[in-house]
Amino acid sequence: MSGTDRAAVMAQAARLWAQGRHADAVADIAALHRRAPTDADLALRLGAALVQLGRTLEAVHAMEPAAALAPRDHPLHDWLGRALSVVHWQERGPEAIGPLRARLAEDQADPRRHTALATALLSCGNLAEAWPHYARRWQSMPDAHRRPADPLQRPDPAAWRGRRVLLFAEQGYGDSLQFLRYVPLVMAAGAEVVVEVDPPLRRLAETLPGRPAVVAVGDPVPAHDFAVPLLHLPWAFGTDLASIPAAIPYFTPDPAAVAAWRARLAGLAGLKVGLVWAGDPRPDNEPAFRIDRRRSFGLAALAPLATVSGVSFVSLQKGPAAAQAAAPPPGMVLHDWTGALGDFAATAALMQALDLVISADTAPLHLAGALGRPVWLLDRYDSCWRWLREREDSPWYPTLRRFRQASPGDWAGAVARMAAALAAQAR
Repeated sequence: MSGTDRAAVMAQAARLWAQGRHADAVADIAALHRRAPTDADLALRLGAALVQLGRTLEAVHAMEPAAALAPRDHPLHDWLGRALSVVHWQERGPEAIGPLRARLAEDQADPRRHTALATALLSCGNLAEAWPHYARRWQSMPDAHRRPADPLQRPDPAAWRGRRVLLFAEQGYGDSLQFLRYVPLVMAAGAEVVVEVDPPLRRLAETLPGRPAVVAVGDPVPAHDFAVPLLHLPWAFGTDLASIPAAIPYFTPDPAAVAAWRARLAGLAGLKVGLVWAGDPRPDNEPAFRIDRRRSFGLAALAPLATVSGVSFVSLQKGPAAAQAAAPPPGMVLHDWTGALGDFAATAALMQALDLVISADTAPLHLAGALGRPVWLLDRYDSCWRWLREREDSPWYPTLRRFRQASPGDWAGAVARMAAALAAQAR
């Protein structure tokens, strides 16, 4: 095939991809790749497309032959590393961490190799070894609203006694909800704590044990001696699987608001189950957007739950996907009071009045777990590191039960297992 013909095929694939016809685009690129499997640029195009579709094992197979011959600075290696960091813990298990260590040994300065190894280690439960590598994420976060003085220095709780420590949010709402559990430990170390969180979390964070001072991102922050990102706290305290802080609940919803929700829900029959089917798509953040396309499943995917008798469903969905609540699957009656949920403190009060929360891997899932409410995670195949490998439970949230896809994209199988479990619960 001439260079002109190849360019035409790639241009057509780009148009198909932009139209959302991803499978057709991949098929066109794959046809070219079969004719030149060691072409690094072609392997990069195909591998990157497959990674974005969650087809990571296929991506590895497509990229490995070309990567063996490509120059070390070719971006193909970055995409192959990204795919390997998923495949190694999902397909090949802990014994395959060795290749990721070998890739890091080739280039210790590359933060992406550190974070790939960290993610695999975390997924396999090797938390203590992972945290120093995970700190390198800061080298890939140039636009963070706040930074620690030295992101690669392990924080020392012994230095905090009698000093003011600012603990600040760095990633999404779910990450903040998960790691705010460490605030009491920082206070127990003798620090005066100020917590900085995104505005929708401020009222909820004010209910943490010890009632720390809380400010919202964008508000003035008092003078402080140390600024520590929330996700550095497991590193600071040497957290491993056996020492994850699990004093749950660590938030306290307003009792009056909880009582009001219980009164409102009193007329609902059977189990009262809250539903969340989508995360924040964040289209302005390409990596987050790709993940959201794999973790969010849409309300229609939960249709089998509607066949379970003895259950009343309540929407907890916020954001663009909340519009789906107006047209639930056939047979499902979905009660929607989300207009009254102005922040996470309000959502927490409603959750206290529910018997179970079913959620995608997004912030309300963490909220339910932090409140100690029974919560079921409907999880994508290429799961987040925090849910570990081959587990249905979670050391982070003792009340969590996980229903993971058996293969990429298989929501139907996971929902079928969940529907059977829900029927048993309802009985």
